[in-house]
Amino acid sequence: MWTSRFNGTQRHSGRHFNAVKGTSRRRFDTEADPIFSFHFKLEIGGITFAHFQEVSGLNYETEVFPFREGGVNEYEHKLMGQAKFTNLVIKNGMTTSRDLWNWRMQAINNRSAARKKSDVSIALRGLGGKDIQRWQIFGAWPCKWEGPQFNSTQSALAFEKIEIAYTYFTVG
Repeated sequence: MWTSRFNGTQRHSGRHFNAVKGTSRRRFDTEADPIFSFHFKLEIGGITFAHFQEVSGLNYETEVFPFREGGVNEYEHKLMGQAKFTNLVIKNGMTTSRDLWNWRMQAINNRSAARKKSDVSIALRGLGGKDIQRWQIFGAWPCKWEGPQFNSTQSALAFEKIEIAYTYFTVG
């Protein structure tokens, strides 16, 4: 928290930052400020879905294989293995649109639809609505659909979840 008396580079904690007296009180450069994650856009096969509450599972991991070399007892080598991408899980407020359900039905009823996979993109948007970062997900197809939970004692919204398997993603 900043003091009411700003004398250049000193905060109330006594720590100093590289700022010139009379300039902005921001601690970070504009380029390096953390980005909020609540404003995003999801596109599946070129169609924008704007009513998603949550997208998770954007993970990229590489297996690590330990290798012990004979005669070397101080350490073990760490070798790279296969890359692994986890499935995306998308939570959507139920609407009258059946696009996600139809996409899932195409994938399970027509196995060639699974071969004709869609591309998905997630765009993280700034406060002005401009795209800041975009993840392109390739070879995506819906592998699981979960309907809403019904409970008469709560007045909660109905949500559907869809899990999407994919080949890989890029960040751009």
